[in-house]
Amino acid sequence: MANKAPGRWAWVKWVFIVPIVLFLLVQAYFFAQIWWWRDHEPGMTAFMRQQLSVLQEKNPDAKIVQQWVPYSRISPNLKRAIIASEDANFSEHDGVDWDALEKAYDRNEKRRKVTHGGSTITQQLAKNLFLSGSRSYLRKGQELIIAYMLETLMDKQRIFEIYLNVVEFGRGIYGAEAAARHYYRIPAAKLGAAQAARLAVMLPNPRYYDAHRDTGYLNRRTATILRRMGSADLP
Repeated sequence: MANKAPGRWAWVKWVFIVPIVLFLLVQAYFFAQIWWWRDHEPGMTAFMRQQLSVLQEKNPDAKIVQQWVPYSRISPNLKRAIIASEDANFSEHDGVDWDALEKAYDRNEKRRKVTHGGSTITQQLAKNLFLSGSRSYLRKGQELIIAYMLETLMDKQRIFEIYLNVVEFGRGIYGAEAAARHYYRIPAAKLGAAQAARLAVMLPNPRYYDAHRDTGYLNRRTATILRRMGSADLP
């Protein structure tokens, strides 16, 4: 009987304690990375690496197009358009919009699969920096944790600056500067209101709209965002 207790303890250790320790180590890694990125450029994100791998399966010479520019060199039109389109409460929430998440959960339950994320700009950045593009509640939980880390360690402007420089705008196109030059042949600082609104509307499905740039939905949604941009609060 005396020999059974150590065996049970070893089982408990491997089933419960080891996964917890591994989970905490992963969170510590994320925390340290975010701390470093408070005043350093992230470079290539996990999402970029994943998409580059996909591109290179078809074309081994494929590359990611991205050029980092500071917050001051990105047009206020694009900033207002993205906030109006993606996250109207960005300047107010703590990284998570719980009302939007609840609505997304209800839609997913009706469809019996995860199709809507209800993600804020901070959550989208968390996903782009560290996670895959897959949809699951487990990944969503990790996204929430990273979002709170970002909001704890960075101010809103820094979060938005990084987002603007790493978000996907088309096949292999990342960041405001690359997008402005890809679609309009101008730097991000010179984007007009209508140009910025169209880029913002493309964000939920940028690879599709890169190939289909004049759809009815894109035109209607762009007009809607143009009307909303004036009320968008910038960090």
